[in-house]
Amino acid sequence: MCTIFTFCADMDAAPGQGLYPLHRTKTIHFVRHAQGFHNVAGEKDHSAYLSPELLDAQLTPLGWEQVDNLRKHVHSSDVFKGIELVIVSPLLRTMQTAVGVFGGEGYADGIDVPPLMVENTGNSSSRPAISSLNSPPFVAVELCREHLIESDDDTLWKVDVREANEEVAARGRQFLNWLWTREEKEIAVVTHSGFLIHTLAAFGDDCHTSIKSEICRPFKNCELRSVVIVDKSMIASNSSTTDFPGKIPEGSDAPSDDVK
Repeated sequence: MCTIFTFCADMDAAPGQGLYPLHRTKTIHFVRHAQGFHNVAGEKDHSAYLSPELLDAQLTPLGWEQVDNLRKHVHSSDVFKGIELVIVSPLLRTMQTAVGVFGGEGYADGIDVPPLMVENTGNSSSRPAISSLNSPPFVAVELCREHLIESDDDTLWKVDVREANEEVAARGRQFLNWLWTREEKEIAVVTHSGFLIHTLAAFGDDCHTSIKSEICRPFKNCELRSVVIVDKSMIASNSSTTDFPGKIPEGSDAPSDDVK
């Protein structure tokens, strides 16, 4: 079952169930990247997360095992069939995770399609190329990055200072606003732990405390969590593609409303 949280800054708290038009919802599959070498270093010394050398860390061998396991899950559970778009943070560990999980099948004789990932990308030994065959489109978006780079000098990345939590949360709200401009109704977002924690912390206050905890619980490496976001603020203007107006055909030979 998907978690449901509402996307509205000034909504009234209301216990129980909610009812929303389907076209004002989107299903989002949030994924934290698999284990990277920065995670290994950070578990030994938390200050290692501030190391510029680990800013764009690649996946570890264990991380690739996590990717393979999640790929099996999204295919066996039919999650993959519904995904219309994959949005990914433009760092190596997130792109490796996204392509490994949601990319096309490996290359075989007679297949001539562009690769999503070439063989051994990021010095990942023995990792075959991944094709774009039958895969959803991918879009790299800076807004869902762990620490945003705005220039070549990287003004937000300093030796002992990171982007403030409040700034990450504000960027997360901006990202969700942008998400509503997309036409796709079911989207996978492959991003980072910090981004997810600070973005999702703003939601669930109108729900039972256990649901709030479920929404805001930290993500493990390569964890997938599916949610439904609801537009209660008319951010999106799309009309329904499934509603049916009824009372047709119209014209002189239309049946009378009095007919039972």
